[in-house]
Amino acid sequence: MRHSPKTSSATGGAVGDVALESSPHPVIVADRTGVVRLANAAAATLLPGLTAGSDLSRRGPHWLAEAHAGREHTAYGAVGERSYRARGAETGSGSLTTWWLSDETDHRATQQALDTERKRTAFLIEASDQLLSSLNARTCVDTTVLLAAAHLADAAVVVGPRTGRRTPLTRATRDGSLTHGSLAADPADVPGLAEALRGFPPAPSRRIAPGSTPAWLAPEGFGEIGPVVVTPLPGNRVPAGALILLRRPGRTPFTEGEETFARIFAARAGAAVSAALLFAEQSSVADLLMRDLLPPRLHHYDGVEFAGGYRPSRDGQRVGGDFYDFYPAEQRGGETQAVLGDVCGKGLEAAVLTGKIRNTLQALRLVEPDHERLLKLLNGALLTSHHTRFATLVLASVTRRAHGVELRLTSGGHPAPLIVRSDGTVEVARTSGTLIGALPEVSALTFRTVLRPGETCLLYSDGITEARGGPFGDALFGEERLMSALGECAGMPAEAVVERVQTLATEWVGPGSHDDMALVAVTAPRRNLLSAVGGHGPGRFTP
Repeated sequence: MRHSPKTSSATGGAVGDVALESSPHPVIVADRTGVVRLANAAAATLLPGLTAGSDLSRRGPHWLAEAHAGREHTAYGAVGERSYRARGAETGSGSLTTWWLSDETDHRATQQALDTERKRTAFLIEASDQLLSSLNARTCVDTTVLLAAAHLADAAVVVGPRTGRRTPLTRATRDGSLTHGSLAADPADVPGLAEALRGFPPAPSRRIAPGSTPAWLAPEGFGEIGPVVVTPLPGNRVPAGALILLRRPGRTPFTEGEETFARIFAARAGAAVSAALLFAEQSSVADLLMRDLLPPRLHHYDGVEFAGGYRPSRDGQRVGGDFYDFYPAEQRGGETQAVLGDVCGKGLEAAVLTGKIRNTLQALRLVEPDHERLLKLLNGALLTSHHTRFATLVLASVTRRAHGVELRLTSGGHPAPLIVRSDGTVEVARTSGTLIGALPEVSALTFRTVLRPGETCLLYSDGITEARGGPFGDALFGEERLMSALGECAGMPAEAVVERVQTLATEWVGPGSHDDMALVAVTAPRRNLLSAVGGHGPGRFTP
């Protein structure tokens, strides 16, 4: 007699039972009512008490029982401290479901760590963009505490470096509220703060005892302080301050990974704050130095009108290679001097040399009234300096007389001044000379003339005549067009002459590029002018 193979009520085959029993993964077979038909050794080890005949909803994990009752085929859940994934497959013509359980703990931990790093990387990119979007130190500090409070803690505080008697304090909470103040207490009252302000590495937050942080440190209305992290804000040579992260009581302490990430963020924030502070310091120094480089404001002096105009080659710049200056006479009736020049090059380096030329001229004019000898002394001073640039300039010495305004004009390689007579005639001053700061010897020819009431002498730089523009954008403004414009300015005050020429040159250039433009007008008024006390100021006209 032939015997059929033995079958099992669980799987329908002895071979299948053996395979399931020997599987290293927990395997559970249950029918539609949730009664367990088979639980292999691995399942019994994982879930003690779950055996054939037991109820899955009572003996098994709830998440698996719910998936089985809902006829789902995938379920996730925890058994103890481990995470599992269960996959189900129907067998026995759909009357049974076999669940295979696999431990996903390590995979999930890896995936979670990867997701955390992706989020942190995205946050650092966003933080860097926001921190580097401004070179204002206060804005950088505000951005730092707002980002830290929103992403790293419940509240954040930045303590800045001490400036004078004040230690700035900036606080922010997760909801975006921001407050500013000053540290009124000793930094040593906050554990780790004094060390962080000196740039020492931060102490682990677990070493800061709960309750040891003073309540005044937290933003108003924050309440009690729980876990705390204190870390330096690294800066340029010296720390840019310290960052303090606060959590409320009951929140989990900062992990080692969170503290490390806080230090990475603090390093970026400190670099941004330090760059902003350095920029502010350099801007302050530049502004201080710029005051001496800016063209002076010209006015009426001793019965003569003086006016100046300057437009640098680049928008946003205040100084460049063109310059002018004004040296009033030491006493009424004396000789007043004006100078207009053009240094080779553009930008701040050229402006520094213009400052040197102006200061040198101011000193030399007191000991040398002759223009040619004055230019020779200036040439020698420039040749012995570390500058390799040269300059062109024109000197104008102005003396008021009863019959008019006497002028001495001397060019050092510069375009000759133009003189507008009262009838509209425009003359070119017959002066010439070699440029300054390039050759060992210089020569110059001085031109003398007298301005009658209503007549003007215009000193200008080649940025006016060489300005390119017009209908096709490439034509020079030119000396002829300048002289034609000046012919229409006969009898005008000095300021009106300068404004008229500047307007025409600007309209000619339009939005195109141009060189520096400088103008100085010296005008003999049509009527007598009584100067203000001391010879300065606009004064008043008399009949």
